[in-house]
Amino acid sequence: MLHPSQFQVNEAWIAFQLNDAPIWTERDGSFNCFALMDAASCFIFGMVMATIDELEPSNLDVRRLLKMGWAHKKQYPTTLFVPADRFQTILPAEAKRQGISVVAVHESQLLIFTGEAQQGFKERFQSEGGANSEA
Repeated sequence: MLHPSQFQVNEAWIAFQLNDAPIWTERDGSFNCFALMDAASCFIFGMVMATIDELEPSNLDVRRLLKMGWAHKKQYPTTLFVPADRFQTILPAEAKRQGISVVAVHESQLLIFTGEAQQGFKERFQSEGGANSEA
């Protein structure tokens, strides 16, 4: 089982989806929010939005996310963990191009890292009365 204590800062990053239900905007429709996090510190480098039709961010957004991570230590990690059912093409290709090893794991193995961020996001943006109340 993976745990933050297994890693040094900037040794491994995690790409994940923050929301568990689409974020709806009146102007542009529904989106998913994708984030990049350091595995040791659970610090979120940044996030990007993608339409719900897309299983992962665009090429431009992937490069933007990786640049956000790079900005903190001026280097890339050795490993990027991704949920096995997400980030199948664009993110792995760009990460490998940057010399990062991509490891797909079951999403449940990432919850120790991502659970608090996902819960906070849900409470802030997806709870009744929050920014996403369309019910």
